[in-house]
Amino acid sequence: MTPWMTAASARLPLRHDLPPPPPLDPERDALFLDLDGTLVAIAEHPDCIRPDAMLAPLLRQARARLGGRLAIVSGRSLSDLDRHLGDAAPLAGGIHGAEMRGARTADLDPDAARALAQARLVLAAEAGALLVEDKGSAIALHFRQRPDLGVLAGRLAARLADASGGSLAVQPGRMVFELKPARADKGAVVRAFLEEPLFAGSRPLFVGDDLTDEAGFRAAQAAGGWGVLVGDRAPTAARFALADVAAVHAWLAALVEGPP
Repeated sequence: MTPWMTAASARLPLRHDLPPPPPLDPERDALFLDLDGTLVAIAEHPDCIRPDAMLAPLLRQARARLGGRLAIVSGRSLSDLDRHLGDAAPLAGGIHGAEMRGARTADLDPDAARALAQARLVLAAEAGALLVEDKGSAIALHFRQRPDLGVLAGRLAARLADASGGSLAVQPGRMVFELKPARADKGAVVRAFLEEPLFAGSRPLFVGDDLTDEAGFRAAQAAGGWGVLVGDRAPTAARFALADVAAVHAWLAALVEGPP
């Protein structure tokens, strides 16, 4: 057991039968990593996550071992990723790909921008005690602190997406419904990076815990790689699984600590 894996994480039972992933191949693999629930533990409020002090150094070392082929792919904005990871995520897709750094992305659809502006007006009047997280290019309706408001969050998000004329889509997640541009998802982030020269010929591996990561799993598999589910959620398109955040850290540490 490496210092990155706790005894508790090693004993954590899984409800699916997915095996752990094989060791990373530093000559071949490209790694796409979700943040919340994958690299850091889920918090009650998005601002309250507490990344391990060794996470940023671990990411920098893992990126170096992979020849730079490591990107963070998150529902958070790029500025928020930088606030928590510093300079450890030079390549990243934020807000499910609505923001990109290191790969090309289309500008925000004007229809989506108008629909988000209208959604803000509606939510100001109707969201009540829901936690509304305005990310600029997307809006998340959190109900982790008020599980009884989950139905309200889902109905509001669905109504606002319907009113957008197809420019917005609802992305369910852990205790959250998110309104995002319909063209933005984590699979699109994987495909965009794979078009960059740095990633040419690599095998993409996507690691994530939530429903938002399923598009990343599918895109990685379609390009000859695979997905790694963090936790025990099912069903999933992932081929492998790791028990929790500590197990992800241990898997990355094995890459860093491997032979040169």
